[in-house]
Order: sequence, then structure tokens, then C-alpha cells
Amino acid sequence: MYHLLRAILSKLVSHGTLHVTLPDGRSFVCGDGSGDAVAIRFTDSRAILAFLADPEMKLGELFMEERLLVEEGTIHGFLSVILAGARGQAPSWWEGALDRCRFLLRHLTTRNTRNRSRENVAHHYDLDDRLYGLFLDEDWQYSCAYFETPDQSLGAAQLAKKRHIAAKLLIEPQHRVLDIGCGWGGLCLYLTETARAREALGVTLSREQLAVADRRAREAGVEARARFALRDYRDVEGEFDRIVSVGMFEHIGPQFFSVFFESCRRLLSEDGVMLLHTIGCSDGPNHPNPWLNRYIFPGGYLPALSEIIPAVEKAGLIVADVEVLRLHYAKTLQAWRERFMSRRAEAAALYDDRFCRMWEFYLAMSQAAFEHQDVVVFQLQIVRKQDAVPLTRDYMMQEKERLRRNERQARAVGVALPPALGNAVQQQQAELIPATPGGS
Repeated sequence: MYHLLRAILSKLVSHGTLHVTLPDGRSFVCGDGSGDAVAIRFTDSRAILAFLADPEMKLGELFMEERLLVEEGTIHGFLSVILAGARGQAPSWWEGALDRCRFLLRHLTTRNTRNRSRENVAHHYDLDDRLYGLFLDEDWQYSCAYFETPDQSLGAAQLAKKRHIAAKLLIEPQHRVLDIGCGWGGLCLYLTETARAREALGVTLSREQLAVADRRAREAGVEARARFALRDYRDVEGEFDRIVSVGMFEHIGPQFFSVFFESCRRLLSEDGVMLLHTIGCSDGPNHPNPWLNRYIFPGGYLPALSEIIPAVEKAGLIVADVEVLRLHYAKTLQAWRERFMSRRAEAAALYDDRFCRMWEFYLAMSQAAFEHQDVVVFQLQIVRKQDAVPLTRDYMMQEKERLRRNERQARAVGVALPPALGNAVQQQQAELIPATPGGS
């Protein structure tokens, strides 16, 4: 068993430096000696057996149970050297068999009916709000930021994300907007108060998020225009000029893709525009990560573009624009992980050490996946009519300039504005971010 472990890790770790200590004190080193060294230790023989039998599932559990210890470096460092080495390598026959079984069973593990969707959302998003306050930006954006420059702050990059999305939506003053999976309300507030839509409805299945979003709208004095509801996307009624969904499609499940887009077509006006922002796989359909599915996001599934497009077409909708954000989420997760680890003691006071190890592994594994595996973010602009958006992308830059002006004006005149937005605008001005073509 020890020889098998050494053979597998030596094959995976071709670059970097990994020190491995066995339960009996023996050790070995993998890699070419480059980079910052990472040292791990297995505390018992059964931990090694579990790791060899099902690394996708058991690695996270072993870290949570302190049966795999990182004695030098971080769990992110360990995952990085493993995943970087695994890229392009064929899995063993046993891992391949597990992958095929999980792929065939994905419709069962992601069967997100109304009841299961509510339960899945509660599992993750109805945690103590103070936990999210430890690592998110001031606007509580829990999705991929948009880094206009490599050294942009998290808050400024999250503001840039909202601006980027709003520019693709082409918001006009008479528009009604639907935000499917609205989180804590930050995007809805931006679309009403900065993009200046007539009104926005944000729907969520999280009671905790709904309470925060409602409170934020009241505090900003815009509760008549930015409204929120505890509602499944399948149960929304009405007609909307714009629909946006950020970081929610990953919770749909592949057997409900057609239902989702049919619902969107029913809700979207004839001249309407929709923007879908979702994590996805750039190498084709895959199975859900079993550890994430059990501990972090029950029912979660990362779609491939080849799974999304047919469902859009079947619903009678048209894909007008596709953008792939590659390493933006890796940078976002790095910021979240560093912020979380700097306040780990506060998280432990809310929950316990095992929870903190689980959360650290979740953030570290997600970051490493975006860095070294075929995981990206897709942004799809979707319409019902071919002429719903201009012929060229120039309008996006023009819209961003308009939104930047609105951000500056709002801060200058002191209108009701979520504090986080004002702070992010100030951050961007302080950082002297270069303007995009046509920008300020």
C-alpha cells in the first residue's frame, strides 16, 4: 500500500516539491524540487487506503478529520501540485470506473425538485450570516468577481462584475428586471439605483438571504423599486424586460435545464435580454464532485456549454453573446480564502474547528480547480429576437461609461446608495484603474 501511494504521488507530482510522511515515520519526496515545499502526513494506515480508493471523496474528509495533516505549506498548495500534475493524465482504471458511475448517477444526485431545491439552498445559504461577513466584500457578492487589473481589490472587482453584467443587459429607465437567485440583494440594488431600472424583483430560496436583502432595500429607501421574494424560479409570474441569473444555474441540475429556460422564455418580454452567469466545465459534461455535493453544495452540478446551448435552443431562445471568464474566479477564491483564514478564529467561534477545516478545504479546492482544471465561468447573453441587442459589442463599452458616470454622480450628490457600493467606487478611484476603451 505504501509503495502504491508513492508510485501514484510520484507520477502526479512532476513539478514542485511534496514531502510525504507515513504513519510509521517513514517518508519520501516527490517532484523536481522547485517551488515552495508542501509537507503532508497521514496519521493512520486506513487514511492511506481511503485516499487511494477514492481521492475525490476521501481527501476532503481526511483533511476535515485531521487524518491527513499539512505540516508545511497549505492545503491549497497540496491540491495545486496534485491537480497540476493530474492535468492531461488518464485516470487509473478504478478512478475511471468511479467517474463513469458518478456520471451515470448524476441525474439522481442533482434531482432538484422544488422541495429538494429549498433543502439544498438552506444547507449552504442559511448558515449564520456572520460567517459570510468574514470573507465576502462589503456588498456580499458571493460569485465570481471581474478583475479589470491583476491587483484590483476584491470590492472594486465585484463592482466591476456588476457593471459588466449591467452593460450586457442594456438597462433602460422603463425596464422591469428579474434576478433569479438574488443572493443578499446587491445586484438588484445596483440595477435599480445605478443602472436605473424602473424596478427589480429578486427571488431566492434562502430565508436568511431574503431577510438581509429586504433590510438593505429598506435602509437604502428603495424598497418600492427593489423587491425580494422567497420563490422558486418555476413559480415566478409576470413579464420582465430583463432577466439576470448569477451563480444560481449551478443549482438547477441537468434534467431541469429545459424547464429553466422555458420558464425564462415565458417570463422574458418579446424584446427582452437575459444574462446567465454560471460556473461550468470547458471540457464537456462531467459528474458532480462527490465531496462538494455531500458537504457544501448538495444537488450542485457544473454544466458544460454543450449542455446549456441545446436547452436554450429547445426553449426557443437565441444566444446573442458568449464570454468565458477563465482565471477571474481563481483570483476571487484566493481573496476569499485569505480573508477567511485571517479570521478563522471567528469562524471557529461560530461553529467549530472541523467546520473551519471543511470550509478551508472548500475554498482551497475550488481555487485550485479554477487554476489547474477545466473549470471556468460562462456568461451567456440570451434573447428572443435577433435585433434585441446592437450589431456590435461597442455598446458594452458605452454602457460601462454610463454606469461609471452614474456611480460617480451618486456618490457626489449623496443619494441613497448601499454603503458597499460607495466604498467600492471610492476604492476604484483610489486605485486609478485605467479606463477601458470609451471609458472614463
